[in-house]
Amino acid sequence: MTHIAVLGSLNMDLVAYVEKAPQLGETVTGREFRTIPGGKGANQAIAAARAGATVSMIGAVGNDVFGTRLRDTLEHSGVDTDDLRTMEGSSGTAHIVVDDEGGNSIVVVPGANGTVDHLSPGDEGVIASADALLLQLEIPMAAVLAGAEAARRHGVRTILTPAPARPLPDGLLAATDLLVPNEHEATALTGRPDPREAADVLLDQVPEVVVTLGAVGCLYLTRGAEPLVVPAPKVTAVDSTGAGDTFVGALAVALGEERPIREALTWAAAAAAVSVQREGASASMPYRPEIEAQYTA
Repeated sequence: MTHIAVLGSLNMDLVAYVEKAPQLGETVTGREFRTIPGGKGANQAIAAARAGATVSMIGAVGNDVFGTRLRDTLEHSGVDTDDLRTMEGSSGTAHIVVDDEGGNSIVVVPGANGTVDHLSPGDEGVIASADALLLQLEIPMAAVLAGAEAARRHGVRTILTPAPARPLPDGLLAATDLLVPNEHEATALTGRPDPREAADVLLDQVPEVVVTLGAVGCLYLTRGAEPLVVPAPKVTAVDSTGAGDTFVGALAVALGEERPIREALTWAAAAAAVSVQREGASASMPYRPEIEAQYTA
């Protein structure tokens, strides 16, 4: 079975559902509010576990009620939390507005995630034992870089989601095998609004790039091969929160199972398609039989 290590963030998502998101200075009335475990690290860990991998989570939560619930949610999905630290203070939170077309806007308050600025004893061993390491940018860059370098030392595939988008250190790019930005992140990283042009720029820095394109699908580039466009299944989106993390988690599983790249991307797109038909981030993530059903539909 594929073993995936995830080094990243855990947040409690505080989600308000509205007909139309407010503009600056505007107040609107929501129709529902939920607290849903999330954070890009936790989301990718849960997505990969539900897709069929064994998963180890490296990160931190606070010693508050949110921290307890985040840990319990991971464990309930089959994620190993032995390397998840509990810190004094608040867990991370994400304040999310979701409109009736499934779009979202998010404000993240790091909390305990901000303390993850290095690898703790034992973390490198967990990374070394994995088939892939999943990284994002919701924890301090120093830890992301340390994790990527540890993976490189041990020959572990590193998959980086550059979100929230920010300049990437040369050392991190050098230790990244697969970069998976969405189209907005790709533009932010390169200044190129066209996803293909942005992917070309990024391919000069890393061996493989997947640019996710929402309902359109995704674009894959690797050196020495023709670009590959994989369409997304046609579904009615309810909430796109966590769809990108679902895609990455499922993709890591498919690659760990040595599926051909087109099949791996199509399978990951099927997982994301299931997730957008449900509300929430981690709550929306499909289990393997659900992915298979969408994949063969």
